[in-house]
Amino acid sequence: MLHFENDYNEGVHPELLKVLVETNEENLAGYGMDTYTQEAVDKIRQATNCPQAQVQFLTGGTQTNQVVINSMLASYEGVIAAETGHISTHEAGAIEFSGHKVLTLPHENGKISADQIAAYLTDFYNDGNHEHMVFPGMVYISHPTEYGALYTKAELEAISQICDQYQIPLFMDGARLGYALGSKETDLTLETIAELCHVFYIGGTKLGALIGEAIVFTKNNMPKHFTPIVKQHGALVAKGRIFGLQFSRFFTDNLYVEIGRKAVAQAEELKAILKEKGYRFYYESPTNQQFIIVENSQLEELGQKLAYSFWEKYDDQHTIVRLATSWSTTDQDIADLKQIL
Repeated sequence: MLHFENDYNEGVHPELLKVLVETNEENLAGYGMDTYTQEAVDKIRQATNCPQAQVQFLTGGTQTNQVVINSMLASYEGVIAAETGHISTHEAGAIEFSGHKVLTLPHENGKISADQIAAYLTDFYNDGNHEHMVFPGMVYISHPTEYGALYTKAELEAISQICDQYQIPLFMDGARLGYALGSKETDLTLETIAELCHVFYIGGTKLGALIGEAIVFTKNNMPKHFTPIVKQHGALVAKGRIFGLQFSRFFTDNLYVEIGRKAVAQAEELKAILKEKGYRFYYESPTNQQFIIVENSQLEELGQKLAYSFWEKYDDQHTIVRLATSWSTTDQDIADLKQIL
């Protein structure tokens, strides 16, 4: 069976595994108080050109989204997001479970616009009954989106301006941020993201980390007593060294972005093969995820040799499936996939 269903099926990138093994018997302080974690924080501050950045490491994406959103919103506030956003769909109501409503907007390949956000906020405050409603207290976007789409610098600047106008934070989900940074079509850098977002995270799990996401608060705006808040969510890891070691290596010799570039280059090869074989695209992503439209009658046969992700129904006769490359995809995988298709 050939696996292209996601970018987190295999274990650990060899370079990350190497540093974990090499330091395995070192006796280090817990809860992120070790020297490797401080090295990682320093390297992230340098990479983002944000010397005041406050960095906290958590285990995975859903946990990170819930902790950030819950810690930054008042009890009466909700978070604006695309209706296809991860917090809106595939997180089992984790945000609502913490007491905050997800306020959804229509999307274009997973993206929402500054105009949409401005209209929502304007309508909310013009509503004479808004004191009885859930206040929009944050904007959530993901880069890339659930469809692999990228925000441009101009789009992010416009959204950031609206958030500043209404004094609400802009939060970027960066679970696959490395694949966005590795795309030839992006004009966003870590520095620009740090400048325009109030908080974002650098995803590690989907880029080859054993576990780990790095939350970056960019405006000296980490919530007060953030560590006990994290612990209340059951999210504080005693062996914080695991995060520090991996992210210190991620940000040595530009490894993080290079992993993304390699996977995106292979996704471009995959895209060319799919076109050659006559597959229709639902959306031609510039990142590591590709979305194709397959006849329902072909799904079972395809699934006997190729593991793919169901995405959504296209119509009564067709289904959209996702194929994803990752840090672990090999050239042989691409050749074998071409043969199967």
